[in-house]
Parts: sequence; structure tokens; C-alpha cells
Amino acid sequence: MAMLKVTDLKVNYGIIPALKGISFEVNEGEVIALIGANGAGKTTTLHTVTGLIPSAGGKIEFLGKDITLTPPHQIVKMGMAHVPEGRRVFPDMTVYQNLMLGAYTRKNAAEKEASLELVYSRFPRLKERTKQLAGTLSGGEQQMLAMGRALMSHPRIILMDEPSMGLSPIYVNEIFDIIEKVSSEGTTVLLVEQNARKALSIADRAYVLETGSITTIGQADALLHDDAIRKAYLGE
Repeated sequence: MAMLKVTDLKVNYGIIPALKGISFEVNEGEVIALIGANGAGKTTTLHTVTGLIPSAGGKIEFLGKDITLTPPHQIVKMGMAHVPEGRRVFPDMTVYQNLMLGAYTRKNAAEKEASLELVYSRFPRLKERTKQLAGTLSGGEQQMLAMGRALMSHPRIILMDEPSMGLSPIYVNEIFDIIEKVSSEGTTVLLVEQNARKALSIADRAYVLETGSITTIGQADALLHDDAIRKAYLGE
């Protein structure tokens, strides 16, 4: 059984169809990449799965339960976390305060503390800046904070939207190393990423989205060497 199963999902912005009935699934332990050009519907897909925007049709199942109409905070409690595009950290709060907000659904103080230590072990730079205001961090550090905040809810699956956007190459490599580490430690990952080459290099499988429809499905390694994909998305 798939951990996350999306069937015939439709989303409209007014009269404009943003998603035209897409279906995909994510199995436990996988890294799945969703790639495509700007405006293809990648961010809309993540927002709909996590309950931030309503669907116009179709079904979203998580851990065998229909969550199509479930409010976002309940979806977080079920074990799904979302790292939004553009990081969206709270700039006037400290690193520590941002991280603790990520654990707001968890009541056990000892579990929160254990999660904080785990996040600090994955992101030593955040530990060094624990009392620093999030708005004063570099772009790469803010991305780490957004990821750390999502991990504080102890998710079964983490949805990441454009984690490398606007980062220098050194930070891009670091962020992708962290995604691989998070995956290797047992968290399933659904990754939306403009940098198709990097996404395909760490993913198990991938879906290609074009103007609201999934046009290609395959093993990430095969798509990395597919001439049409290379030409369209890898700049070759």
C-alpha cells in the first residue's frame, strides 16, 4: 500500500484548471521527485495535498485514510510535514522559537526536546544560531531552518517545495546531502524541485508535470538519461 496516493486530482483557480486530474503515489521510504517548468502545477500539488488549497475533484489518501477534506493542522498531526517554497520562516522570531513552532502538535515535552537535539545534530549551524533572529540568517541557513522546523513534527513524510531555489551552489549541495540523510534515516520525501538534475540524482522515481498534467513517469535514473527529458529540463 502506498503511503501517499493521489487519484485524479483536479484544482481550479477561478475558471482556469491548474491540475487536470493527476494521479501519483509515494511508497514508504522513497524519495519521489516532481519536476516540471514554472507554472506546471508543482506547488499547487503540494498545497492541495497538505490541505492549504481545496481540490475541485479527485482523492488524496495518506496512510490508507482519505484526507481530501482534512484541515492542514490535522494532516500535520497524522505525520505529514511541508517545507514551503521561499522558506517562510518567521523572521522576527529566533531559530529556537521557529523550531518549537514546528512541534506545536506534540504535547510531550521530552519528545520535543529529543526532536530538537536531533534537528541540531543534523543542522549544527542552527544550534550555533539558536538565539539569532531567523530574518538575519543567510538564505541557505533559512532553508535549513525551514527543513528543521518541519522535522520537529516527527513526520512520516516530508514535502519539500523548491529547497534549492535562490541558493549558492555550495548550499544547494549541502541541502541535497541533508535530504538524502533525512531519507536514509527513514523519512519518506516528496520533492518539488526546479533543479531537475539534482532532484533526479537523489530520487528513486519521478513524475514530470506539464501544464497541470503528468506526462512522464519513471525511475529517476532512467529519466536522467532520457534524451527528451535532458533536452526539456536539464538544459542539454
